[in-house]
Order: sequence, then C-alpha cells, then structure tokens
Amino acid sequence: MYEAHVTVVGNVATDVDYHVSASGVPVARFRLASTVRRFSRQQGSWTDAFTSFYTVWAWRSLAANIGSSVSRGEPLLVQGQLRIQENERDGRRYLSADLMASSVGHDLSRGTAVFMRGSPGKPGLVDSAGGAGAAAQP
Repeated sequence: MYEAHVTVVGNVATDVDYHVSASGVPVARFRLASTVRRFSRQQGSWTDAFTSFYTVWAWRSLAANIGSSVSRGEPLLVQGQLRIQENERDGRRYLSADLMASSVGHDLSRGTAVFMRGSPGKPGLVDSAGGAGAAAQP
C-alpha cells in the first residue's frame, strides 16, 4: 500500500531474460538505463549528466509480452513499484534499484509501434536486431 510507484523512461540495457519459474509462472527481467539530460547555457546545448540503472521485473502475461516485444536498445516507459535493496558481497555494501513492473510500453516520442491485442505473446518473437518474426515458428 505504501510502496513508491514511479514511472521511469529509459533504454533497455540488456537482453530480456525470460523464463518460467518452477511453479509455472512466467518471469521476465532486464536492465533499464535512464540518463539525465541537462541544458548547458555555457555550451548552448543539451548534455548527458549521469545514468541510473534499474532492474525491471515482470510476471505472468506482462512477462510473456515483454519477452516477445522488447529488445536491447529500445526506448521504454516502465511503471511500477520501486524497491531499493541494500546488500553486501565480499565485504562491500551496495545498493540496487529494482522496479516491479505493472506497465511497460515503448516510448512513442522516439519511434513508432504496432499494437496487437490477443493471446499472450510468445517470447523470442523479436530477434536480437529488433526485427519481428525471427522466431515466429509456432
């Protein structure tokens, strides 16, 4: 109830890791890179400031649709619950930002898309070059 719900705009930084859990639930995971851009008055142009990385998690039909629709490098909007995790590994502490996705969509300010309503997607229908239909064999 009191989780932080956020919308993050960024680019897919890794291939989508899609699998079905031992309990039969589809799961998708990928990294999203979101770069802050600022206008420099001195240079008179926009410059990149810093990049934040989020691990995006999705389940069930959203996971299956992500697996068949999303490729590395594509611009996305992801909405969901933000969870900051503090962990320790090899004596070093680090923070990670996980985003439990409730909605994912392509950023149409940077391109076009075709929406197809119907049965859940079949992961692997988008090849690594971003073309649809590479693995369209049933």
